[in-house]
Amino acid sequence: MKNAQNYSEKMNIQQNISLKNYNTFGISVNAKRFISVDSVYQLQQLLKIEKDIFLISGGSNMLLTKDIEKLVVHISIKGISIDRENENDVFLTINAGEDWHEFVLWCIANNYGGIENLSLIPGNVGTCPIQNIGAYGVEVKDTITKVEALAIETGKLVTFSNDDCDFGYRNSIFKKEQKGKYIITSVSFKLTKKNHLLNASYGAIETELASKNIQKPTLKNISDAVIAIRKSKLPDPKEIGNSGSFFKNPIIATTQFLALQNKYPNIPSYTVSETETKVPAGWLIEQAGFKGKRFGNYGVHEKQALVLVNYGGASGNEIYQLAEKIKATILAKFGISLEIEVNVIS
Repeated sequence: MKNAQNYSEKMNIQQNISLKNYNTFGISVNAKRFISVDSVYQLQQLLKIEKDIFLISGGSNMLLTKDIEKLVVHISIKGISIDRENENDVFLTINAGEDWHEFVLWCIANNYGGIENLSLIPGNVGTCPIQNIGAYGVEVKDTITKVEALAIETGKLVTFSNDDCDFGYRNSIFKKEQKGKYIITSVSFKLTKKNHLLNASYGAIETELASKNIQKPTLKNISDAVIAIRKSKLPDPKEIGNSGSFFKNPIIATTQFLALQNKYPNIPSYTVSETETKVPAGWLIEQAGFKGKRFGNYGVHEKQALVLVNYGGASGNEIYQLAEKIKATILAKFGISLEIEVNVIS
């Protein structure tokens, strides 16, 4: 017992720590043991002894439904470096513990283009490749050059190229066959320094820019537009607990979509291919009557049906049961299976 206590003190492992401030849902569960790690070396030393761990970074894409018995490892590795640059492009490596939105703003301040449409997405840089974050016509995979990660089993650094990451819609190798096997320590990007390929064609961005009479937008103009849109529709996790979009937008067979369109002429859609169509999950949930519905201290956000919220004091299990109720209702009403985007820890 004394050796265990000495080890815990040496590694600065804390006991029975509340994770309420470490997840954007604000769910109050406890970590039996907790450590915050601020360097790759410290993480490697820890992995020599601890293998059965639970990782937490920005806590923005998870729903905690119970206390965590494993050692909770909070990734707080900071740092931004410019690896190289040329006349047109800059190559950056960002450590996993950096705040994503702060990184986006830093890039805009330095006139580095490519991720401005991803402004105000909560979470840290290290988690952005895991679910291939995306918004307003842009996915982070389009700018990532490589991902460095520690193999939990060996403690060795491994480099994943963009192709190695096997990116898909809100998906990557880190959510599939390599799930739970690696700890992402840094992400590298290729961004533009001039002749930026601005993506302002997304309807909401076009409308926001037009309202400001902006005809030739800059990186900051687009970022500001995205921030304004997100703030108008999405609750601030610091004020109302949430994890952003709780469900993925389902991709269904175009034949199924056409049948639904006959019944619901106003159903919105996005063409994926000749045979597949994407339908907004938020529209489906709203049509099912859940938008703005409150169940005590949790519910569905009044402005965005994709967002489940904790008004304060709700348990993770209550929110999860609401998600399951929504899924069952959508399946019964539309014949569409919704997929939860948030990582449910149960």
